[in-house]
Parts: sequence; structure tokens; C-alpha cells
Amino acid sequence: MAQLTIDHKLIHDDGDCYVIAEIGHNHQGSLQMAKELFRAAKECGADAVKLQKRNNPGLYTEELYNKPYDHENSFGATYGEHREALEFGLEEYEELIQYAKDIGITFFATAFDFQSADFLADLNMPAFKIASGDLTNTPLLKYVAKFHKPMLISTGGGTMKDVIRAYDTIMPINPQLCIMQCTAGYPPAYEEMNLRVIQTFRARFPDIIIGLSSHDSGIAMPLIGYILGARIIEKHFTLNRAMKGTDHAFSLERPGLSKVIRDLRRARVALGDGVKQPYPSEKAPLFKMAKKLVASTDIPAGHVLTRDDIAIKSPNDGMPPYEIEKIIGEKMPYAMKKDEAFSYLNQ
Repeated sequence: MAQLTIDHKLIHDDGDCYVIAEIGHNHQGSLQMAKELFRAAKECGADAVKLQKRNNPGLYTEELYNKPYDHENSFGATYGEHREALEFGLEEYEELIQYAKDIGITFFATAFDFQSADFLADLNMPAFKIASGDLTNTPLLKYVAKFHKPMLISTGGGTMKDVIRAYDTIMPINPQLCIMQCTAGYPPAYEEMNLRVIQTFRARFPDIIIGLSSHDSGIAMPLIGYILGARIIEKHFTLNRAMKGTDHAFSLERPGLSKVIRDLRRARVALGDGVKQPYPSEKAPLFKMAKKLVASTDIPAGHVLTRDDIAIKSPNDGMPPYEIEKIIGEKMPYAMKKDEAFSYLNQ
């Protein structure tokens, strides 16, 4: 059975789904808001919270870094200023690591570049996320794999060839891998989510955990993903979908994330063991709803029973209807009153 352990939490097919609240930059550059998001995610039942770490000056070309970025979701006059306004440094990360430990939730981040990967490794992050944009970045995949921490890779925009290449790059170095179906639209159209890819991944990569990074704005897709075999679910999370920023609108607020986690927990139990069987809770309802064989009229002793002598009525405390052929044609050894239940006459 495929399994993965993140921060001492074992993830496998028969366990609860591991839920990551993707905060990204929904903290808007505020350490206090990040803490509020951490606590809210914990109260919703999430297993982990996740941020994104970038070395912005080295990540973008000078042209893109200095490009004007003036619109309603901008936190700076240029794209570089915007990114820097949302970026946490060492002091903030250290404080958030301690805060996550204090409230009992796992905290890790996405590494977007080599410097950010080193930054997170130096902080002893329990896992690394790789964004869809780096699915084909084999140098970064190899670099992060050498930290020998669990790796979760989103696959938005990729082909199966790209996913196999990433798998083949990482696994010889670090088999602690989860591949996540993802569509890198923000949000994607539902016809582009292609959740059956989860089954494709499970068939192609039976030795690793498969997950779903779901960028849709609703709560139903994670449950479908779990049923199809995803055992790690990532959903974007915010305190208020109306806040300033590009990700808030398709993120879940507290009620949404709570419902996702509630339904995922219920689903694991509800799937059961596949053995069809009656349960104690069914006894009382079926006493009234199911039926037995009774006399349709008064029947004298010695009468040979016909179908017309037999009625099928509730409650369910006698001979079941499927036994009707066993008594048709039998000679009555005793008289019966209307609605009296039949028993096995030849026993």
C-alpha cells in the first residue's frame, strides 16, 4: 500500500484524507493575518497550512520584475514591488513556525527557486510543495529531492510525459513523493478539472500517494477527488473572499473549508468495507417497512392454500415474502384468523 508521512502524520488509502489549507499570499503581507489564517485553518480541521516562498529579484527577468502593475489587486507600483510586499522573510517564518507548533498544525511552503528551497530547508520544513509551473523544472526537482523531505508536486498545465519525467527525476533520489492532479486555472472551468486523471495517476504510479490541488471555488470537487483515490487535498483558503488580492475570490472561507473536511472525514467511514450487511440502525425502520406473509382471510383447518389466501403486510416479524412458494399448495394443519402470520407449515 502506498503511503507518505508528513510531520509524523501517516497518509494512506485507509486513513483520513490529508487536507492542506493553501494560504499562499492571502495573508496580504500581514504576519497577524497569517496567524489568523493558521488558527482558522486549524479550527476547521485542516492538517496543514501552506505559504509560498520566492526569491523575487532572482526569480523574474528584470523586465517582468519592473513591469508596471497598477490595478485593484496590486500591492505595489511594479510587479516586483507587488511581490515583495507579499513576501515574508526569516523573522516572519520563524515566528510562524513557532505559532504553528503552539496551535498544533503542520506548516510548510512552496519553493519557487533554489534560494527559496535553501531558505526553507534551513528552517527544517517538514515537507516541500512544488508548483505546477515547476513540473518541468528538473534541476529544481533534483535539488529539492536531495533534502529527503516529502515532496508534493502539482501538475497543472502538464502532459503525462511531463509527469512521468518529474516522477523519474525524483524517485531515485527521494521516494517520499505525492503527485497531485491540478488544473492551473484560477479558477478553472469545471470541464477542465478532469478529475479522472487521479485514477490515471493511481494506475501509473501505484507506489506513491496521489493528491488533488483543486483551484475551483466550490466544496464538492475534493470529495469527488477522494472517492477517485486522492489522499491529499489542497484548497486555497482565506478569511474573506472579498479581500484585495488575486486568490481570494476562488478561495474557501471558514464555513467552506469546514464542510470540505467534514465531508472528507465522513466519506472515509461511509465507504465501508464493501461487504453488504444489515446494521442495527435499520432494524426499527424495517420492522415497519418490510413485510411478512399473513392470512388474507379466515382460513379453516384442512384448507389447501392458494395464492389468494396469502397477503403480504407489515410489520416485518414473520415469514418473509420470498418464502411464499413454500406454503402455496400446503394443507393447513390448523385454522388461522385474518392477518395472522404464517409460519413454516411443514416444519
